[in-house]
Amino acid sequence: MKSVRDNSLPVLVISAIVGAVVGLGAGFVLIKRAETRGRSQAISAGEGLSIGLLVLGLLRQIGQLGEGEE
Repeated sequence: MKSVRDNSLPVLVISAIVGAVVGLGAGFVLIKRAETRGRSQAISAGEGLSIGLLVLGLLRQIGQLGEGEE
């Protein structure tokens, strides 16, 4: 049986790649939205706070994956 550490590097690499792709996609959408509206600022402070809280909630959910399986 493999230990958890043996699998950690591939998981971290894949997670980093997925995170970078999602971040690029989000940036692209924000830039297009700003261009469509004719504004230079893509998101407001309130929207940024809301997105930050949503990301924290998502990370919490990911951290809870597989907790009930034993």
